[in-house]
Amino acid sequence: MEEKEIHLRDYWRVIQKRKHTVLTFLFITFTVVLIGTLTTTPQYMASTKVLIQENQFNPLAKYTYYSQTDPDFVATQTQIIKSQRVAEKVVSLLKLVQNYKTYFPRQPHHFTFVSDTASWFKARITSLVTFLRPAEQTVPGTSGKVVDNEKMSEADILAQMISRNITVAPVKESKVISISYMSQNPVLARLIANTVAKAYKDEILDMKMATSNDTIKWMNEKAAQEQAKLAESEKNLETYMRQKDIVTVQDKVAVIPQKLSEFSTQLSKAQARRKELATVYKQLRQAGSIAVMETIPVIARNRTIQALQTQVVIAEQRVSELSKKYGPKHPLMIKALGECDGLIAKKAQECRRFVKSVSVKNEYDLAGSNERNLNDLLNKAKNDALRLNEKLIQYKVLKREEESNRYIYEALLAKLKEQNITEQNQSVNVWIIEQAKTPFSPATPRKKRNILLGLVLGLFGGIGLAFFIEYLDNTVKSPDEAEERLGLSVLGLVERFDTGAGELLTELDPHSNVTESYKGIRTSLLLSSADKPPKTILVTSMLPSEGKTTTVANLAVVIAQSELTVLLIDADLRKGRLHKMFNFDNSKGLSTYLAGIDGSEVMVAGPEKNLRIIPSGPVPPNPSELLGSRKMKDLLSSAAEKFDIIILDSPPVMSVTDALILSKIVDGTTIVIKAGETTYEAVERELKSFRELNSRIFGIVLNTVNREKNDYYNYYGDYGRND
Repeated sequence: MEEKEIHLRDYWRVIQKRKHTVLTFLFITFTVVLIGTLTTTPQYMASTKVLIQENQFNPLAKYTYYSQTDPDFVATQTQIIKSQRVAEKVVSLLKLVQNYKTYFPRQPHHFTFVSDTASWFKARITSLVTFLRPAEQTVPGTSGKVVDNEKMSEADILAQMISRNITVAPVKESKVISISYMSQNPVLARLIANTVAKAYKDEILDMKMATSNDTIKWMNEKAAQEQAKLAESEKNLETYMRQKDIVTVQDKVAVIPQKLSEFSTQLSKAQARRKELATVYKQLRQAGSIAVMETIPVIARNRTIQALQTQVVIAEQRVSELSKKYGPKHPLMIKALGECDGLIAKKAQECRRFVKSVSVKNEYDLAGSNERNLNDLLNKAKNDALRLNEKLIQYKVLKREEESNRYIYEALLAKLKEQNITEQNQSVNVWIIEQAKTPFSPATPRKKRNILLGLVLGLFGGIGLAFFIEYLDNTVKSPDEAEERLGLSVLGLVERFDTGAGELLTELDPHSNVTESYKGIRTSLLLSSADKPPKTILVTSMLPSEGKTTTVANLAVVIAQSELTVLLIDADLRKGRLHKMFNFDNSKGLSTYLAGIDGSEVMVAGPEKNLRIIPSGPVPPNPSELLGSRKMKDLLSSAAEKFDIIILDSPPVMSVTDALILSKIVDGTTIVIKAGETTYEAVERELKSFRELNSRIFGIVLNTVNREKNDYYNYYGDYGRND
């Protein structure tokens, strides 16, 4: 389903419909604003402008720099300006305790109807508030503000009143602040505004002086305490140094670690030397042959043996050269071989002598002794270092305490001197750049603005309220909306009319707007089928008291007036009303016919010659079973042969199932809905039951439409009336 486009005329239709709500809200709002404006005492506002800057200059700083402004600076200064202390300074400077009442002399009373009426209402409201709250002290000339009922001096009351009426606002794109004061007396407003600025400057200076004095006092006390701590720590350190000979120890602090390193290095070398000599000594003791001895490094490095080895090599070379020339028995060969053998024997003798010597063993024993001595020296150095560390631990503790106390004491002395120098330097600089002037026109109330605002608020508030009520109103109201939401055609609208003269208005006044409405419904019903008009029409409603029976009766009359024969059957066997509307006996009717109690003629003549009526008859114990019986179908079949149109009036759908039963044996159903009362939820819920039974629905009739609230009906009704 496409979403319906909303036009401006739809909004205008809502406003027209709810115009009483709009006008009522407008009247109440405008009246309240008007009374409030006329009864409000005129208030005059005077403003002074001051330049406030945060002083970031430090005369003792080595470098000048700019820091970011504190984001809460303006808010903090605002609270100081509006503080009770500033207000008390204003009271004192202006001597308001003695002079305040002189600014508000009593005025003679002049009677005016509007102002006196408004004052009467204001007095009644004030008396009611006073009755509900305990008695409180007030100040003449204030705007009705009350003060706590505790015992307060007049100066305190005036200070509270001034503090409440001070307004502080920063001027855009500047560091200027506007200080305003509102009062009934313009001169007093000017005096207080200017005095507040002066009192604020005095308060800033007082706060700075008080802070500086407190700081200096605290620093002096703290410096004395830290000086005593420093003296005690120095004394403790000196005593400990004297007892532990810390002066001598300090000389040893650098020596002992050096000794430990040297002893450790020498010990490592001695251990390596001892291990080397032990290996050599072992090799010498195990050596058997000359060839093995010569492989021992210590023997091989002996100079005598090396010299003999060189001579042996030379002798062997000479033997090798002579062997090339002479035979083995040649004298030269014999001599050369003898010299070579002699050298070899001498080398072997020297090797045996070296092995048997005690020099290697002496070196090995000396290396072991040297290692043990170095190990003893290292252990002694370690013990000295441990004892030194034990002394230095406590020494360092005392030294750190002495240094810490000295640092704190010297820092306090420096800050104390700095504070004494910067004592007169303010943290906030204030300059009054514009004095307040005496105002000539009141700041409040602004009568023209308030009245215009009351009209605008009342009008738009009333329109908003009208749309809100319209939004909450979920009843069936307009034909367009009903067709869109329900998916059914609206056969017609019936205006609400007075039933005092009778409900058959089509008979009483054939030319009325209501009669024309029923004629329009008649036309819609006769044209609801493409081939031919429907024969049997069921008329029902969703809820009781929706005008179903009245609609059925008037519809039957206008159809009969169109020269069609009509049979009107009161199928509401529980609370039938057609016999009362047409004024005939109900002792027999549809119930007796269907029950077979009275088979005689139950049809009676109506007010029109083409109209016949079957009343409901006495209330049976089983209405639903009778309406769903075969005899009911036979009745409709036989009546269809004699009449052009058969109209049935059934009970409401939400009460019983009679209408659903009858909807299966008729050509179609027409539903009567009471405009402005029946909700869409109720209609949609019962339409679902008809659709589940595949019952045909011709459309809906909007009954009791408010002529004044429905533009569609106004146009339609007027057209029919003037035709």
